[in-house]
Amino acid sequence: MKNAHSSGDTITIPAPADVKSGVPFIYGSSLAVPVTDAKLGDLVAVQIERAFTFPKLAAAVVPGGAKLHWDVQGGQFIVAGADVGDLENCAIAIDAAGVNETTVVAKLLPGVGTVKA
Repeated sequence: MKNAHSSGDTITIPAPADVKSGVPFIYGSSLAVPVTDAKLGDLVAVQIERAFTFPKLAAAVVPGGAKLHWDVQGGQFIVAGADVGDLENCAIAIDAAGVNETTVVAKLLPGVGTVKA
């Protein structure tokens, strides 16, 4: 194919702020995970489509397959109670994670999240 660009799971974009490797941020309707640290405006490779272990709200009960919301202020996944600016429905839980568990394995779903207004 002459028009093939890339697999698309990793893209290169200008950093919207100073970013740290592995610390997600919202990029449009997707959650982006930087591969390296970068300063505001520098080009940075980010992964937008794969499974990662992410922080989650310890009080949240997450069933396997549940839709997840990125809590911007908390820097973690939640399953309910998203606030303005959070990214809703941007991932699904691969495994269940119960109360007092502080991580969840989640599959990012690029392009389908919605920033709560």
